[in-house]
Amino acid sequence: MSFNVVLVNPQIPNNTGAIGRLCVNAGASLHLIKPIGFDIDEKAVRRAGLDYWDKLDLHVWESTDEFFSANNIGENAHFATTKTDRPYFETDFKDGDFIIFGSETKGIPEDILNTYKDRNITIPMTAEGRSLNLAISTGIILYDAIRQTYSSFNKA
Repeated sequence: MSFNVVLVNPQIPNNTGAIGRLCVNAGASLHLIKPIGFDIDEKAVRRAGLDYWDKLDLHVWESTDEFFSANNIGENAHFATTKTDRPYFETDFKDGDFIIFGSETKGIPEDILNTYKDRNITIPMTAEGRSLNLAISTGIILYDAIRQTYSSFNKA
């Protein structure tokens, strides 16, 4: 079992590339929900030097509706946002959970955050900061989830 990292409408290819590499190394699946702000076809991925992309467990969804229809989302999901006071480290992660991040420019759509308000989590920051880079945020939360479930982490 592993975690599912979900990016809703990612816009910056370098962030998605870094998150893809993170997922390969963490044994996590990566879910990309369209629209995506860049090309992820094989030629574009090769050109970006993402030689590990073929090792990635990648799922691409046409819309948030398709993603939510195909996945049983509830207690197994965590929605990363700056619009809550609940720190990610007060969440209990379990193998197979979905950790959902919004686009670099807009975050997770408000209606989704409101539907799953009790599942919203944030990374604490000082008043000077507005938000963290998407790839950094993903790494912080994903590796805390691995820390919490390390006894079942696939190290092979």
